Amino acid sequence: QVQLVESGGGSVQAGGSLKLSCAVSGYSSTSYMAWFRQSPGKEREGVATINSSSGRTYYTDSVKGRFAISQDNAKNTLHLQMDSLKPEDTAIYYCAAGWRGGSWNLEKEYNYWGQGTQVTVSS
Repeated sequence: QVQLVESGGGSVQAGGSLKLSCAVSGYSSTSYMAWFRQSPGKEREGVATINSSSGRTYYTDSVKGRFAISQDNAKNTLHLQMDSLKPEDTAIYYCAAGWRGGSWNLEKEYNYWGQGTQVTVSS
């Protein structure tokens, strides 16, 4: 059984940092794993992705230079380091695995999801 469990969310002031983690069990990725986020009334959007084999990363434009995705293969854990946080980064953050081969930033392209962790950034 595949399980993804996120942790590390919380409340910070603008300009602060948080590091999210996603512990993966029952699955070993050889392709893309990703972080998504969803704010109230908005669609779930892809934030960052990493190829587990090559290490190649991609980011949505709004987080480039501020967020960094990484993977600890030995511990089968996905991370998202978030710096210089802004109020517009406030959302529930989800990790995703089981990429189906399409665009990395589309929700429908992943088979497995965590339950999400709340990130709140105050001004």
